[in-house]
Amino acid sequence: MSDTTTAGGVPALRITVEDARAAEFAAVPALEFALRITDASGCEVRSVILETQLRIAAARRGYDEASRERLAEVFGPSELWGRSLGSLMWAQTVTHLPAFTGQTAALVRVPCTYDFDVAAAKYLHAVRDGEIPLEFLFSGTTFHLDGGSLRAARLPWDTEARFRMPAATWRELMDHYFPGGAWLRLGRDMFDRLHAYRTRNALPGWDEVVESLLKAGAVDGR
Repeated sequence: MSDTTTAGGVPALRITVEDARAAEFAAVPALEFALRITDASGCEVRSVILETQLRIAAARRGYDEASRERLAEVFGPSELWGRSLGSLMWAQTVTHLPAFTGQTAALVRVPCTYDFDVAAAKYLHAVRDGEIPLEFLFSGTTFHLDGGSLRAARLPWDTEARFRMPAATWRELMDHYFPGGAWLRLGRDMFDRLHAYRTRNALPGWDEVVESLLKAGAVDGR
């Protein structure tokens, strides 16, 4: 959270995160974070270009043994977490805020992927309960009136907020878009080999393909 005080008619923005929810009418899975922006300077803010860097502050919560096993691919063996457990980049967004005086509200929309080559997705999938500690690092430009003239000012570098999002929020979003499923990205050559294996063995779906290979101990589909 940032509580910035300035002099000389420059906005002093304080930003807090109040809620997280699934975005409505989104073409892809996305969460919306509700922001409350207040300005104690009394300036007439005409607009704000708000840049948000969202990070997962993984070290700010505890993990049970099952979660540690699932997170080994992200942070390594748990005995090394004293050095390897750090924050993860989740997203960077730009939000345009309209004119306000005193305070306003805004929504920051964050697209969510089920791509397990993305570290944040691996983390969010692995943590099944409790809360996800998040850090919002804000930057950008405010445009405000000063003596009848339009002025621009950069947000201070320490403008930030923290929020603890229930782990269930992300999981419920993924369950809505991909009920009972998960995504695995393959190279085209590997996909062609798996497809040929499925065709030769008349298997009805990809779950059956993987199950057959696991039972047989095979991996190349030949």
